Amino acid sequence: MSTHPGRALRVLIADDHTLVRESLVSVLETAGACQVVAQASNGLEALGLAAEHDPDVAIIDISMPHLGGLEVVRRLQAESPRTRVLVLTMHEDQEYLLHAVRAGATGFMLKDSPSAELVTAVRNVGEGRGHFSAEASRILAEQLHRPKQSMDDPYGSLTPREREVFHLVIEGMSTKEIARRLDISTKTAENHRARVLSKLEARNTADVIRYAVRRGLMT
Repeated sequence: MSTHPGRALRVLIADDHTLVRESLVSVLETAGACQVVAQASNGLEALGLAAEHDPDVAIIDISMPHLGGLEVVRRLQAESPRTRVLVLTMHEDQEYLLHAVRAGATGFMLKDSPSAELVTAVRNVGEGRGHFSAEASRILAEQLHRPKQSMDDPYGSLTPREREVFHLVIEGMSTKEIARRLDISTKTAENHRARVLSKLEARNTADVIRYAVRRGLMT
């Protein structure tokens, strides 16, 4: 992606906490060179707004309802390839970083970072340079030279629609509620749910939740 010199970077912010979103907007717009064009409170909304606004940079939280941040990053790379992604999260575990990079993130930083670093990170990501904290860079370098952990997709073989259903299942939604949320028939929702359980070798919702916890996919 290339940006026009002198043009403000167009930014999408996706986080389920209103105060966090408002704080990010304040930091970025006060610093200048950034224009927040859209705000999303969940993963599915983030994808829709990205398609609508075509932002230069999307700031994505990992833990969001309806569709987790890691899947949002992966879908953005496929559906909005011009948009570069900065993951901003409270999760500092190695697995989150590795899966975020594998999904297509070009930046990764923690929510307790200084506000000045956020501005730098957005500019770096928007200009195609990427941005990773010192600890994240160390972990990535170590993974490159001495791989310790698989970077396989934590969702396994679930299709994009099944991943959406997966997150709605772990939120405790019934089949009818899933059907209404995704605007599909109850029978279709039931089929998707059955395939999710089958692919994850899960017997019930509790097993799906345990899978989500093990793979760092709880929202």
